[in-house]
Amino acid sequence: MSRYIARKRISGLLIRVLTLPQRITRILEEQIKREACSADKTVRLYPESAINNLPNNKERIQIGAHTLCRGELNIFSPAGNINVGSYCYIGDHTRIWSAVGIAIGNRVLISHCVNIHDHNGHPIAAAQRHLQAAEIFAGCTTNMTDVGMAPIVIGDDVWIGFNATIMKGVTIGEGAIIGAATVVTKNIPPYAIMVGNPARQIGTAHE
Repeated sequence: MSRYIARKRISGLLIRVLTLPQRITRILEEQIKREACSADKTVRLYPESAINNLPNNKERIQIGAHTLCRGELNIFSPAGNINVGSYCYIGDHTRIWSAVGIAIGNRVLISHCVNIHDHNGHPIAAAQRHLQAAEIFAGCTTNMTDVGMAPIVIGDDVWIGFNATIMKGVTIGEGAIIGAATVVTKNIPPYAIMVGNPARQIGTAHE
């Protein structure tokens, strides 16, 4: 038994030594992410998360206490701003893109592969869209002129299922449930249960 315990301890020590560079890399990566946002010390930014702050103003991405982030937070000109409340969860491969303002309340659960966009991304007119794309391909700052945009507000205690899409200008009332693969283009009442594309209400959640 003593040999077994000794081997187990040696094995554990070897694992810790061999994985030390990976742990150091993860710590450094998280520090870099924290420098790009204003996150409470209790926030966890997992290795798969990303913080892309093109305006380079950390106050424009705020993350509240005890929130867990596995997704991407991206802000652009002219006024990108993401404010995430406390005790939220942002799933892996979820992308939150802001050019004008996204406010997420407390205790909001956002599953994996969710898209939340407060802008259209590109101009409607083909000629303007081509010019913008050419600038992006050339490595220039994204030109958001003539791009439709409007703020998004997500209330407290909302649950958003995987593969859902939240489009610009909508308010989702507190306690609402957005089903998997649902596309939200209009305001959602508090505690409504929504499914489909476009979203339709199929019930009411309990407070």
